[in-house]
Amino acid sequence: MRHFPPRFFVLLFAFLLSACATPQLRGTGDLGLVIERASGSVTLVDTTQRAPYAHIDGLGDLSHASAVYSRDGRYAYIFGRDGGLTKLDLLEARIVKRVMQAGNSIGGSISQDGRIVVAQNYTPGGIKAFDAETLELLSEVPAEYAPGKFSKVVGLADLSGGRFGYALFDGGEIWVSDFSDPHHPKTQRYPAGIQPYDGLVTPDGRYYLAGLFGEDGVSLLDTWLPAQGARKILENYGRGEEKLPVFKMPHLRGWSVAQGRAYLPAVGRHEVLVVDADTWKEVGRIKVKGQPVFAMARPDGRQIWVNFAFPDNSWVQVIDTLSGQVIKTMEPGKVILHMEFTPRGEHVWISARDDNKVMIYDTATLAKIGEFAAKSPSGIFFTSRANRMGF
Repeated sequence: MRHFPPRFFVLLFAFLLSACATPQLRGTGDLGLVIERASGSVTLVDTTQRAPYAHIDGLGDLSHASAVYSRDGRYAYIFGRDGGLTKLDLLEARIVKRVMQAGNSIGGSISQDGRIVVAQNYTPGGIKAFDAETLELLSEVPAEYAPGKFSKVVGLADLSGGRFGYALFDGGEIWVSDFSDPHHPKTQRYPAGIQPYDGLVTPDGRYYLAGLFGEDGVSLLDTWLPAQGARKILENYGRGEEKLPVFKMPHLRGWSVAQGRAYLPAVGRHEVLVVDADTWKEVGRIKVKGQPVFAMARPDGRQIWVNFAFPDNSWVQVIDTLSGQVIKTMEPGKVILHMEFTPRGEHVWISARDDNKVMIYDTATLAKIGEFAAKSPSGIFFTSRANRMGF
């Protein structure tokens, strides 16, 4: 019988330990995560396998959380409601670093070159820029719209040239901050209207739009020609009509631009507005089941999937953009909070918070093809967002 020296077993144990610690070799293009809002955790998912592959705890208050990705799709940056900013490694399924950067925060963005992560904050009002590699604080821009008055910041989105656009809910303005020198940002201010509540950037990065809660209409800024200032569009939608109570604010990052038209959830109405993206004039309205929260376009622009505020928040409707008609009404589960398309749009993933599950639908047949358990799931974010402006 052959005898091995003790050193052999030490080396063998070290090799096995190293092998166990090595993450599975995989690309990041088909990965993503699901926010589990009640437990401060995320489930990591593989969209090709249509299944979870890891779970990470310890992310704090995720009751209103969002995520952005590094350019290579390996790292996710989670913005929690408690002001926590957490960097995750999707390949090693671990927290890389976590910082508490504010008292109340609702989202963030990442720069065009992927070097700066910016958080938008309610308390204190303003934005903060961090090094994407180390999460070192680089600079901040307080949202002081009048002496001693600070606004909640909403609608933060990345623009070209290291700029970020965002809206001041209390200040009624759109601000654009240039972080070309990340330690000394420069900010321009543009009057927007009464209570801008969220914002988005068009897919080409040119136009920043802020929805107005305090009045009918939308404020639009041409970021290629910012000297022209912001202008009002859709000023008369709903004018003279009785508004319904607003149970949940629409999420403008769920607005869609498809086939040259923008599809916008109407505040306090059972309608999706259709707007010509060249003239920014209303060209139609689509009646839907409830107050829309997200109106999200399939990547090819052929379909718009819509979910709703309470009391219709267990329903989803699908709009065909050629006919402008609702072609499917379904009730996938209890309290549908978010939807996310796979990179080429063959599937859509839907979170049902009160059913504790995520469902997967085929967008061609509109049939459910899978589901898996998740704890109070809300936002679903795939790494394909890493290559999109405003996401």
